[in-house]
Amino acid sequence: MKIYVGNMSYDTTEEDLHLACKEFGKVISATIIKDKFSGQAKGFAFVEMSSKAEGQAAIDGLNGKELKGRELNVNEARPRTENFRGGSTGGYGGGQRSGNTGGYGGGGGGYGGHGGSDSGKREFGGGRKSYGGKGGSGGGGKKGFSGGAGRGGGRGR
Repeated sequence: MKIYVGNMSYDTTEEDLHLACKEFGKVISATIIKDKFSGQAKGFAFVEMSSKAEGQAAIDGLNGKELKGRELNVNEARPRTENFRGGSTGGYGGGQRSGNTGGYGGGGGGYGGHGGSDSGKREFGGGRKSYGGKGGSGGGGKKGFSGGAGRGGGRGR
């Protein structure tokens, strides 16, 4: 059984974690999650125990227990969900076109493009509580909200 261990001190090592879990059963692996660029621990880890009963015993025994000055948050690890960030990565899209045609928005989950308006003023085409410029077509807005729509612009959500 795989368990999640959160609220860990950044000083906690995989060996410390292994020793803490060992008293509840056989530890198959103990992995502290680290930032891929800096190598700094993120403050949580996953521990794989050899059986569900041992995993549950470790959860019951370690949840709320202090380790290296921090009170641990321990529970059963949930499987990863696909697209856990909610949609495609999108990004800043489109940009601005000249004249009155307006810009076109970016991909889903992004921030949309800039819509042009009759006066040449740039307006944000996607995102929450924003307006698509006249003639602009907003992309998928932040957190899945729609951006500006169609020829007359439109209010995002």
